[in-house]
Formats: sequence, C-alpha cells, structure tokens
Amino acid sequence: IYTISLQEISTDVAASRQRSFSRLALLSVIRMTIFIYRLRCKLDISKLGLRIYNTCDTAWGIFVFLEKQIETRCIAATVATNYKNEKSMKKIIGLLLTGFIFNFGIAQNYQGEFQKYFQTNDTINQIKILNEWEKSNPKDPELFTSYFNYHFIKSKKEVITLTTEEPDGKKLVLKDSLNQTAGYLGSEIYFDKTELQKGIDKINKGIELYPDRLDMRFGKIYVFGQVENWQEFTKAIIATIEYSSKNNNNWTWTNNEIRENGKDFFLSSLQDYQVQLYTTGNDDLLVNMREIANEILKYYPNHIESLSNLSVTYLLTGEYDKGIEPLLKAEKIDPKDYIVLSNIAQGYKLKGDKNKAIEYYEKAIKYGDEQAKTFARQQIEELKK
Repeated sequence: IYTISLQEISTDVAASRQRSFSRLALLSVIRMTIFIYRLRCKLDISKLGLRIYNTCDTAWGIFVFLEKQIETRCIAATVATNYKNEKSMKKIIGLLLTGFIFNFGIAQNYQGEFQKYFQTNDTINQIKILNEWEKSNPKDPELFTSYFNYHFIKSKKEVITLTTEEPDGKKLVLKDSLNQTAGYLGSEIYFDKTELQKGIDKINKGIELYPDRLDMRFGKIYVFGQVENWQEFTKAIIATIEYSSKNNNNWTWTNNEIRENGKDFFLSSLQDYQVQLYTTGNDDLLVNMREIANEILKYYPNHIESLSNLSVTYLLTGEYDKGIEPLLKAEKIDPKDYIVLSNIAQGYKLKGDKNKAIEYYEKAIKYGDEQAKTFARQQIEELKK
C-alpha cells in the first residue's frame, strides 16, 4: 500500500531552470521578483569569492507583463529563482513572451486576433489567423514574431515521470506502508525539435528582413537558452554583438518602436546572458563566456563587466596570470570599482601572492560597500595568519 505526499525540495539554480509552478505560487514568485528587480545589484555567486556583475533592470517589463497575464489566466510560465546575499537573485528568464505579443494594433488587427487566441492556447485559431495574416501581409515583422511564438509554445511538451531516482523540482514522493520512500512522481519538459526548428526558421527570416529588431534576436537567444543549446545560444549572441557595431546600437523593438538607450540596454542584456551561462555550474561553458567576453571587448574595449567576466573564466580554471591581466586593465578604467579590486585581490590570493592580495583587499575596503569591506577584512585576517 502506497501513500502519496507532496514534498517541495529546493535545489540549486543550475538544476531548477524549468519549474512547473501552480498559478498562484508563480504569481507570488513574480510579485516578489518585481520588488527585487527594482534594485540594481552586483551579485556574489562564486565559491572562490569572485564576484560577477549582474544587472537587474532588464527584465522589469517582463515580470509586470507576466503578472498581468497570470492574474487573468492567460498564460502559463516558468520561473526559477535563487536568492543569495544583498537580496540578490540569479535570474534565468528570457525576453520572448513580452516583446512578442503586445497588441498595439495593425492592419486588419491580425496581431490582436493572434494575441487573443495565443492567450487562450487556441492553436487551431492561431494557425488560421497566421495563415490569413501571411496572405495579407507576408512581410509584416509582427507576423514573424507571432509565428515564432506559435511554434515555440507548440514545441514545448511535458510528460509525467515515475522513477526511483529523485527528480529536480517539485515532485510527489511515494511511500510504502513502512513510510519508506519507494519512488517519485514528477514531470519532465522537453521540446519537439521539428516544431522548434520551424519557429527558428521564421525568426531567422524576420531578422534577415529586419536586422535592427532586437526583440527578434533576443527571442531567438532566449529559446536556445531554454532548450540548453548553448552553442547556438553563444553563436546568436556573437552575431548580435557583431551587428551592433554596424547599426551603432540603434535598435528597434515590437512594432518597430525605437529602443531608447540602445547601447546600455544591449550591454546590460549581454551581461544577463553571461550570468545565465555562469549559473549553469557547467565549467565547460566557461569557454562560451570567454568567447562572448572577447567579442564584446573587440567593439567595446572599456566594458568593465566583460573584462571581469574574462578574468573569471581564467581564474576558475587555475590560469591566474591570465585572469589577473584583464582585471588590471579594468582597474585603469575605474580605479574605484571595488568588484574589480576584490577580484584582483582574490586572483593574487589564489596565485599565492599574499602581499599583493592584501594590498588590493585594502583598496576594496577603501572603496567598497559594507559587504565588500567585511569580506576584505576577513580575507586580510586570514592571509596574515
């Protein structure tokens, strides 16, 4: 005789990207996230004491939109959060559903009609509208983003799993008459590759016709992150970086609206993607982070966050001199950046140069916030033992 009890077990962020939440639970998470996203934070997420920049305003509009949609039972979504230090959080969420389905009205209101059926998950009427829309205006940029949404959501599948191994996320724990764990009932998300590729083909065509549409590019990157295709994820990011040098960050968004502060928004979003790679916990992806950082520095040589990211990819693999070098460049750009100073100190500590480490921890104390000062003092005390 088996009894079933619901058990929630928190897991690390690398194992919890795709969670199935109840509507109310998800709404609570999103409301909390909205509050936290009002803060700009610098996130400390390394066991080695290294710090990696994390910008926290990029997805503000995403959460406001998701909250509204969930309250009206329009869409289901997944959010994974892991709070740590300074009321920070590691965020893994993309820009797909916000930029793509706002309704500002177009000829014959195809966009509005599609949105209506998309929100109710009426795929029959979605494809009907899309076909009519394509006949009427085959080069409408919103047509490509709508097709992309249609194929992406349709490709996403969820199956129930019954296993003796504990799955990630929420699960039902099956216990026997002796109250011993006998198995787990959970769920697993997967994507239909054929259906997904149809969406990728559509968005690629959209990007070809409208290369300045940053929402299309970010939507594509988001999807590759969702399916954990990190090579294509990285490739799409690099292609966007290269193009930013051609259009001078004069980006547009949904309905071809001009994206204000294009350069700052673009670079902060790239940092979000770097954090996404980092928080997978997969050291093999440090190469991807390095490739992205080098590409950014090719066009934005004074981008301190990328210099810091580049250094982290070397410090975590024991290449300390290579890791310290870009940090020293960053120090010249901003001698008071305490994250850079703290990372330089940590680099020297890992290398075994105690005197240099203490020198830079003292600089971190001079310019850092309270947490940075506390950490630096602890490190100096440890180094002097």
